[in-house]
Amino acid sequence: MLNVKDHSRDSAGLSYVYPVVSRRAGGVSIGINLNINNACNWACVYCQVPNLTRGGPPPIDLQQLESELRAFLHEATVGDYLARHVPPEARRLMDVAFSGNGEPTSAAEFYDAVMLVEKVLADFSLCDHLKLRLITNGSLMHRPRVCQGIARIGALNGEVWFKVDRASEAGVARINGVRLTTTQIRAALLKCAELAPTWVQTCYFAIDGMEASEEDRLAYLELVESAREKIKGVHLYGLARPSLQPDAQKLSNLSREDFQRFARRISALGVEVVANP
Repeated sequence: MLNVKDHSRDSAGLSYVYPVVSRRAGGVSIGINLNINNACNWACVYCQVPNLTRGGPPPIDLQQLESELRAFLHEATVGDYLARHVPPEARRLMDVAFSGNGEPTSAAEFYDAVMLVEKVLADFSLCDHLKLRLITNGSLMHRPRVCQGIARIGALNGEVWFKVDRASEAGVARINGVRLTTTQIRAALLKCAELAPTWVQTCYFAIDGMEASEEDRLAYLELVESAREKIKGVHLYGLARPSLQPDAQKLSNLSREDFQRFARRISALGVEVVANP
């Protein structure tokens, strides 16, 4: 049975397509994993990908991706896959999400993959029933084809979950393993929000038992407030599955009280907050 604590990419025995029970989506999310080589341009301390390496994906076999997606959708809509593999309370398809084992937009074929998924959903008459989502770190918003792909997701009434775990340069370096300024993050976030409905996605947790510093929290709140009129809201969530990175033992969830206190500070900005401690 699928469950929220196991987002295995090979749960269906496929290369590019993997179903998961998503607590944030509220049911079964059909994941599209374009980074099948476990390579990403970020290295987040909480990442659950085994043997994570830096880089991008190999060329995408679009024909195989299409074949896998069609086969899985048939099993999920006509066959008995959901009855056999999904707990009763989650037996509903919610979305198709570009996520996986690395940054989806780093694939040269990202735009083509978006168009392919649209075509398959249309053939199954699911465009109005399944939301198309992209979960991204937003680092490649300077690429025209990435922007075109996101714009197409927006045109389909889809949405983007844009990763912002910290907003200070030091915080981003510690949590995400990259060097970015608040100005760069804001510019990428606002550009994304112009192209498609965009939620900020934030993993909020403790390192060595300590919450993020007040400096980090203020930088984050300032960033969210500056984008308040452009974004849909914030998905704030804790650790649901163990990290497979070197600092895994240093990570833990905050107390519910501390987590909810930060959620209230975000909400006080006039921003919708979906909180999953």
